[in-house]
Amino acid sequence: MIQYYRIGETICFSNEEGLPFEKISEPQEAAELTWLFSREPGSCRASFLVNDRDLLMADTESVAWLNKNELEKNRLAKNKQGNGKQENGGGWEQLPGWVDKLIDAGKVRAVNCAHPRFEEILTWRPREGRKRVHVLAIGDVGSMLLTGLHLLGGDVISSIGICDLSENVTSRWEFEVNQIAYPWDYDALPPVDVVPPERLFDCDVFVFVASKGIPPVDSGIKDVRMYQFENNAKIMAMYARMAREKNFRGLFCAVSDPVDPLAKTAFLESNKNENGEFDWMGLLPEQIQGFGLGVMNARAAYYAKRDERFSRFLTEGRSFGPHGQDLVIADSIEHYDDALSKELTQLTVTANLYMRSIGYKPFVAPAFSSGALSILMALRGQWHCGSVFLGGVYMGVKNRYTAHGLETEILRLPESLYERILTAERNLAAIV
Repeated sequence: MIQYYRIGETICFSNEEGLPFEKISEPQEAAELTWLFSREPGSCRASFLVNDRDLLMADTESVAWLNKNELEKNRLAKNKQGNGKQENGGGWEQLPGWVDKLIDAGKVRAVNCAHPRFEEILTWRPREGRKRVHVLAIGDVGSMLLTGLHLLGGDVISSIGICDLSENVTSRWEFEVNQIAYPWDYDALPPVDVVPPERLFDCDVFVFVASKGIPPVDSGIKDVRMYQFENNAKIMAMYARMAREKNFRGLFCAVSDPVDPLAKTAFLESNKNENGEFDWMGLLPEQIQGFGLGVMNARAAYYAKRDERFSRFLTEGRSFGPHGQDLVIADSIEHYDDALSKELTQLTVTANLYMRSIGYKPFVAPAFSSGALSILMALRGQWHCGSVFLGGVYMGVKNRYTAHGLETEILRLPESLYERILTAERNLAAIV
């Protein structure tokens, strides 16, 4: 049975029994609502936007939450377990129409009341205004990403701080980028300054582009991303712990390869106390996002423009999964062709090998499509490609940040496509 609660100024509702909050009668209307649920903090997002009422009835968070078919199966299963009230979901009273309207309007947020930072999360509101962005490591990818943010981010970025092991590198890029300006409109682009390591998390957005190094073009290594993981994970762990120490509450962007496992590394390492035990007092899972899917989506579009067989991708397609071998490209959702989709996926996954075969490192397109463009879209609250936490893995999906939390797209996924996404989920879970 649905119960309503008041916690401070927040109106909440839940179907859980025994919650220790002030009960109230059903309000006739409200500007917004918060759904309360209880789960182990490391197993799910601490909060998210409820963009489908079936999410209120879903239990274990997973990639099934991307699939409307699976959400409906879960609801029907609960119906059978309930009182035979098929429309109510396991005996639940039907949600009032005004609650459904709030869900449709994007005004319902879910919060895990079992999280140790529950009270803080409950009162969270996104900070308005332009953001201070810090970029760690100004190498090949970092320098291109920095250039993109500077050129394109004046509407959402107030200033950009850069940090690197080499003072010459940061001096060069502070000097170079600040000389990129429109004539007579010298404040249109966000200024760049050098920040010391101890101030890295004095910002709204932290962008991790640090890397131990990319193997030479002639190394013969096929999956460069996973080759990098062991060393890059050590670097990520160090900065994730620093974020915890600094009580960082902004957006933590993982751009270095392999993006998805490194995002999970940041989450896990930031949530360990000084004894190495999980206390879930570090970064929230939805506070971290991996930015690697953008370039894979763009590469799929590149091939779709050049081969009529794949052209549906440009208007009907989607990309899911990691920036690597388990990538899932769908040529279409409504008219899905498994064979064509797998062929397009293979072209997309091996595009970086082509670049390396002609003697170049593939870093320009990733720096812009996965990095600068996707990060700016995230800051603008636009739909973009990125890896978000779903039941223990960071999975690449179409998502956006809203005033009421992180929203992931829910689609009716064809069974064969969904099986590919499940495979990606299992393989990602095995990495970290």
